[in-house]
Amino acid sequence: MREFFVGIITDIRAFLAKLSFRTGMIILLLCIPFYVLSFAQMLLPLSPTAKSILWVLFFGLAKATQYAGLAIIGVEGWRRIKGWFTNKQ
Repeated sequence: MREFFVGIITDIRAFLAKLSFRTGMIILLLCIPFYVLSFAQMLLPLSPTAKSILWVLFFGLAKATQYAGLAIIGVEGWRRIKGWFTNKQ
């Protein structure tokens, strides 16, 4: 059973690695609105149960897009992004 899940995770990583750097950046930037929504929904006049469900949903989407974007970008892409910030100083 464990080998089955390890195989699925390996297949997902291989699929994400085939995507372009630009796609990774777009997906990585999508996590920002999800993080904002996960905490901004607390200002709505909803029941605490509804707020909890929305927080889990939006925070989960934020984390999923963050990790997917980082998996697409990879180590070289991360160095490229860090280079943008260090060269501007």
